[in-house]
Amino acid sequence: MSEEKTSPTAEKQLEIPLPGESGWRFAQASQQAVDVAEELSHLSTPELIVGCLDLLPLVRRAEIFDYLPEGVQEEVAAACSIDSLMELLEELPADSATDLFALLSPEQQTDLLKDLPARNRAALEHLSRYPEGTAGALMTTEMSLLPTGINVQRALEILRRTAPGSETIYHTYVVDPRHRLVGVVSLRQLILANPRATIDQLMTEDLVTSLPDTDQEEVTRLISRYDLLALPVVDEHQRLLGIVTYDDAMDVAEEEATEDIHKGASIAPLEEGLLRTSLFDLYRSRIFWLILLIFANLISGAGILYYEDTIAAHVVLVFFLPLLIGSGGNAGSQASTLMVRGLATGDVGLGDWTRLLVRELLVAGALGLTMAIAVSPIGIFRGGLDIAMVVGMSMIIIVLVGSMIGMSLPFLLHRLNWDPATASAPLVTTLADAGGVITYFALATWLLGLY
Repeated sequence: MSEEKTSPTAEKQLEIPLPGESGWRFAQASQQAVDVAEELSHLSTPELIVGCLDLLPLVRRAEIFDYLPEGVQEEVAAACSIDSLMELLEELPADSATDLFALLSPEQQTDLLKDLPARNRAALEHLSRYPEGTAGALMTTEMSLLPTGINVQRALEILRRTAPGSETIYHTYVVDPRHRLVGVVSLRQLILANPRATIDQLMTEDLVTSLPDTDQEEVTRLISRYDLLALPVVDEHQRLLGIVTYDDAMDVAEEEATEDIHKGASIAPLEEGLLRTSLFDLYRSRIFWLILLIFANLISGAGILYYEDTIAAHVVLVFFLPLLIGSGGNAGSQASTLMVRGLATGDVGLGDWTRLLVRELLVAGALGLTMAIAVSPIGIFRGGLDIAMVVGMSMIIIVLVGSMIGMSLPFLLHRLNWDPATASAPLVTTLADAGGVITYFALATWLLGLY
C-alpha cells in the first residue's frame, strides 16, 4: 500500500451504488479507500462486491481492493474475470500483486502468466519464490534507488522520473554498480542540501537490514525497535532485493498479535475474520484444547477423591476450594501473560530465567501473603482458627505454585522452539488448579491431624 494518503478533509463524499438483496440500495461512504473496502466487505456475496468495484476507475478499484481482508480478496478474485484480474495485477503494488496471485487457483495463475507483461511477470516470479511469513514474501521491489557518485541535483532529477513507480520516496537507497546496498539518503536531506554536494557525502552507511528468509515477526520487531519507515532486504552478498514498509509491518504485527491472543485462549488461529469463518471451523478451532483440558481436570477430581475422608471430617473445607484454586489460576495466568509478552517483544530471553524466577518468587510470596491475610477473617468466621490457618497457608503456597507454573511454562516452550503463547491461560489455570487441590487437602490433612 502506498503511504501517500489523501487528507480526509479534502475528500468529497462519494455515493456508491451497492446491489442489495432485492434491487439496488445506495450507501453513503467516504472516499477513503479503507472505509469503502470495509463497507464492501460486509456484502453477502463476492459477486456483489465485484459489481461495485467494476463501477470504479482502475486506479481506485485497485486501491480499494488492496484494503479488503484476505479472505474477501480470495472470494472476489474467484468471482473476477481473467481480464479484471490482469488489470488488478498490473495496477497493484508488487507485494500486493504477489499476495493476490498466491490466492488464485492454479488455472487462473496459468492463464494470467501467459499474457501478463514481462515486467510484472518477473516481479511476481521473483517475490513468489519466498516462503510465506518471511521478509522476502513481505517485501516490495518498488523502491527509489540512486547510484553512488552523483550530486544532489542529478539525484532529484532521477527521483522526479522514477518516483511515480515507487512505494515510498521518503528514503532512497544508494547502490553501487553491482546493486549492493551502500547507504540511504532521506528526501529531507536532498531538499535541504547544496545541489552540488554528492550523495556519498550525505548518505547514512550504518544501516539496519534483513535477509529474505528472516521471519516476518522479527522484521516487524526491527522496524519498531529502530523506528524505520522501511527495512531494506538484502541477500548474502549485500545486494538490495527489496524493502518492507512500515505499513506492511503494522499489518503483520496485528496478525501476530491476533494469533497470540487466540493461542492465549486455547483457540487455533482463524484463517479468516470471525464473521466469515464457518461454524464448523469455529468449532474445530476450539474443541481440541477443551477436550484436552477436560482430561487434565481429572487430576483435580482424583485429588478430591483421594482426600474424601478429610472432606468428610471438615466439610467447611469445600467452601474455600473454589476461592483457593481460582486464586492460584489467576496468579498463574498473570505470570504467564507477562512472560509470554516479554519473550515476544524481546524484553526478556532464556538467559533471564534465573533472575526472573527469584523476582517472581518474591512477588508471588507477597501476593499470596496479602491474599491470605484478606481471606483469614472469613476462615475464622466459617470454621475457626484452625481452618483459617489451613486456608491462609494454602493460599500462600497455591499462589506461589500457580505463579511458578505460569512463569516457567513459556520459558520451557521457548526452549523447545514452540510458541510461548501456547502456554495459554486455560492450560496454566488447569495445571494450577490440579496443584492447588492437592496442596490444599494435603495441608489440611496434615495441620488438622487427619493423616
